[in-house]
Amino acid sequence: MKRLAPIAAPLVALALAGPAAAGVNSVTVNVDRTSISTVLGHKFFLRSTISNKGDTPASNLVAHLNILSLRPGVYVDPEDWSSHRTRYLGPIPAGGSLTLTWKLQAVNSGSLGVYIAVLPASGAPRPPTTGPTVHVSIARRQTLNSGGILPLALGIPSLLGALTLGLRFRRRAS
Repeated sequence: MKRLAPIAAPLVALALAGPAAAGVNSVTVNVDRTSISTVLGHKFFLRSTISNKGDTPASNLVAHLNILSLRPGVYVDPEDWSSHRTRYLGPIPAGGSLTLTWKLQAVNSGSLGVYIAVLPASGAPRPPTTGPTVHVSIARRQTLNSGGILPLALGIPSLLGALTLGLRFRRRAS
């Protein structure tokens, strides 16, 4: 009985994982760049490539975009950054790959980390496969003309003042 124990544990783990996680161990994740610099409020894109290095198709996988602050004291709500953070992948053939484009919007200024994790849709207790961290630097955008309001904020009072002065001169002239 003790002889079977070393063989039984891997077989039980394989049986629990089942075909729902086929090929997850042979999957790699790469990104098109490892750093991005942008400004608060701007949109930017990140591309990831999920490759199957195995001999069998990789199927029933989920890719997920994750974002976090690399500095303490900055709250990051990932849903604000991207509305499509989870992708359910179709089968990736042996030796094949799949490229995903992720659209993000810079919501917080600061230094953030973005990474893609791929895991089995079955929820099998396996570590996810992750790609390299993309360091995102978001500069604070300081502007006096927030959303085009400056011409209105200066123009309307100036127009009203000019109109008032015009009416005064017209009344004095009459």
